[in-house]
Amino acid sequence: MERKVGSSTVTAKEVKAALEKTRTLTAEEEKALRMRHGAGASSTRAPLPRAAGDNEELGDELLVIEMQLMKAMRARAAAKTPATKAAAPEAPRARETAANPTKDKIVRALRKKK
Repeated sequence: MERKVGSSTVTAKEVKAALEKTRTLTAEEEKALRMRHGAGASSTRAPLPRAAGDNEELGDELLVIEMQLMKAMRARAAAKTPATKAAAPEAPRARETAANPTKDKIVRALRKKK
């Protein structure tokens, strides 16, 4: 293997142009080259690549999974809303201390220290 003599500078524009032409790089390799040379994406309006590619069955399965996740996320968000927490009545303070005598004893001792 011969060793190359000399050096050359690669600009971000050259890297960007080369990346637009090639289709053999993986997403990780392309990302590494863009980050290394400061070349931005070709277009911010370009659609994101599909994980399923041309496989329609895989695309359908991914869509079903995405729909299930969105449904679960909405249910979880609805359970955490303040409206549901405010609707629940608060327990009286006396019940809380009576249920835990150890805690009550510690609180009384701390109050006496003041």
